[in-house]
Amino acid sequence: MQKNEIIISIIFILISIILFFIPNKYEKRIDNTSIRCKGVILSIDNTDIHQQGLIKVGTQEVKLKILSGKFKGKIFSATNQLMGYLDRDKIFEVGDEVLVVLSLNSKGEVVFVHPQDIYRLDLEWKLFLSFLFIIIFFGGWTGTRALISFIFTALVLWKILIPLALDGINPLLIALVVVCILTTSIIFLVAGLNKKAIVALIGSLLGIIITCLLAIYTTYQAKIHGAVMPFSEPLLYAGFGYLNLTAIYIGSIFLAASGAVMDIAMDISASMSEVLLRRPDISRIQLAWSGVRVGRAVLGTMVTTLLLAYCGGYISLLMFFMAQGIPVGNMFNLVYVAAEVIKTLSGSFGLVLTAPFTAFIGAWILKP
Repeated sequence: MQKNEIIISIIFILISIILFFIPNKYEKRIDNTSIRCKGVILSIDNTDIHQQGLIKVGTQEVKLKILSGKFKGKIFSATNQLMGYLDRDKIFEVGDEVLVVLSLNSKGEVVFVHPQDIYRLDLEWKLFLSFLFIIIFFGGWTGTRALISFIFTALVLWKILIPLALDGINPLLIALVVVCILTTSIIFLVAGLNKKAIVALIGSLLGIIITCLLAIYTTYQAKIHGAVMPFSEPLLYAGFGYLNLTAIYIGSIFLAASGAVMDIAMDISASMSEVLLRRPDISRIQLAWSGVRVGRAVLGTMVTTLLLAYCGGYISLLMFFMAQGIPVGNMFNLVYVAAEVIKTLSGSFGLVLTAPFTAFIGAWILKP
């Protein structure tokens, strides 16, 4: 454990704490006349629910008990409205823990009770705490620094990237600046202040820039509109019609690819550092080709990782096309599929070029 690693870790912990407490003007949009709390379903009445094909419509009458907040212990009756959407509707059962929204009047009295959804926060917290334990227990000091970078990245995205994008500032420029900052921060936090980290950083930034340029070119050539992203169109109708969805889509391409780019750059840089440590007499050319060979070995799985990461969320879409017997040409020409193809190939292109960039830069920087 080096002194500079401890200092860098402390600095990023302090920055993360500051980011956590930085106020966000969009947080003020939350309705303060409502209280969100945890409840449990005591009884249900499904008399008014009707089956219509695959969906159910109607209303479910429930009686629930509040488990948290100022109304803890109170029992209320509520209605669960079914709209006929499989992805949004929920049918409660006795014993279900639910997220309850209590609407209050000017006197602070409950005037409306809405059982919004199944309560999942406890499960998510347990999963997150288990993740903390595992990464610290198995990763040790390195795992702890990786955890700090994980939390720091999440806070930067939530507190900086998303609010600035909502403000209408060029989302492409914001995403590029944020990715560069995160790449620099994460690499130095995990690897420390040394030549190995510098090599990985330069290789990563070059790969990200290539991905950004290619994403801009292919997106506008294919005339992909950013509305292909989930919930993007409702965002415009929610009072943010000034947003450039296409620029946000392009930013999401190299933002999503940056993690894999950092990974391969660090793998090659660390491998070259180890080779040089064992063979200090190796020439720069030999060292560079050692990095290239490591990059070739890693690329096979990394490119596939990007493919699986991008396309995994659209597996139902692909299943629908296959089930309908839609020709492959028609399928790949559809804007939703084309958007994923461009996202996958642009990220993979930058990923492939990161390997030789890092190898030859590493040979020049690492070799005295």
